[in-house]
Amino acid sequence: MLEKLSPKNGSTKNSKRVGRGHGSQGKTCGKGHKGQRARSGRSVSRWFEGGQTPLKLRAPKRGFTNLFRKVYDIVNIKDLNKFDDGQTISIEDLISSGLVSGKQKIKLLGNGDLDKKLVLQVNAATKSAIEKVEKSGGKIEIL
Repeated sequence: MLEKLSPKNGSTKNSKRVGRGHGSQGKTCGKGHKGQRARSGRSVSRWFEGGQTPLKLRAPKRGFTNLFRKVYDIVNIKDLNKFDDGQTISIEDLISSGLVSGKQKIKLLGNGDLDKKLVLQVNAATKSAIEKVEKSGGKIEIL
């Protein structure tokens, strides 16, 4: 049964026969005369510009990368309302709830309102976040 299966008519094409005489793509086989693209294994990266200085090197350089910057995963106050009232929230709780990835340190930002009394353990917090947590009756422990 399986040996009788064949592709639908018109769905496959024969490959182009090159190098079989002058009548059909013969002699240079459609590759022109000599040069890099006529050789076997021809390939040039998409950003290769024929040997001239590439655009990414010609463009002016601006700014710098600060090697000592601190990178944080951020959590907003409004996102903490999903936890239970009176709960102590550690970094592991924030990771398991999906609020942060856990790859960087965690910083608490004061965006939104907090309705519950929580004890938070984070690496950093803004002044407004600390005020809002303390206003709701909770506290922040900086690790």
